[in-house]
Parts: sequence; C-alpha cells; structure tokens
Amino acid sequence: MIVRDFNELKNTDRSVSDARWTSTRMLLADDGMGFSFHITVLEAGSEHQFHYKHHFESVYCMKGKGSITDIATGETHEIKPGVMYALNLHDKHILRAEEELHMACCFNPPVTGTEVHREDGSYAPAEELA
Repeated sequence: MIVRDFNELKNTDRSVSDARWTSTRMLLADDGMGFSFHITVLEAGSEHQFHYKHHFESVYCMKGKGSITDIATGETHEIKPGVMYALNLHDKHILRAEEELHMACCFNPPVTGTEVHREDGSYAPAEELA
C-alpha cells in the first residue's frame, strides 16, 4: 500500500513548477501503478498550451474557474469544480485559468518526475528519458 500526504510532498522534489503552474506528483512511474497522479495548481490569469503526444491525461477540477480549448476543433469548454476532461486523442489544447485552478491529473503512461515540457507542449516519450 502506498500512502502519501500532499502537504508533506509539496516541499520536496516531487513538486515541480514551471510557467505559472505547480504540480505535486503523488504517484510516479517508479511506484509501479501504471499511471501517475498529480495535484496541479495553475495561477489565476495564466494560459498554457500543451500537447501530450505520448501520454493520455485525465484531469478533474477541484477548485477554481477556467476553460480548455481543443486547438483542432476550436471548441472551448468551461472548467469548474466537478468537471473532468480526458485527452483521449492526445489533443493539443489551451488551458486558461480565470481563477486559480486546483486539478487532480492522471497520466498514462506514468511520468517519471524528470520531464519538462518541450517547445511543442509535449513530454518526451519514456524511452527517450531512459
């Protein structure tokens, strides 16, 4: 059994910050669960373009208000507490935080914790990190 406390992890190397967001990685690839689980906070007024070409991601909004735009279709959806979105097609998207957003995120394959976003908004595939 794995039991972790977010409040203890947020001041460790499992907490990663970049471009107006902070992600605390509760589960990583080396935990052997087959997915990673993160609590991510995006600053109010921030906008982020991501394109997870090598990962699937699902995200649940716990707090805050914002929107997500599917770049391929131009369709925009409201993000608020209780809303979940899943990037089942490796969707290139823009995430906007009108208010500070608190999100619970799952990645498959799991991230290792050492990834950084590349210029195109993606993480490298796991085999490139090995």
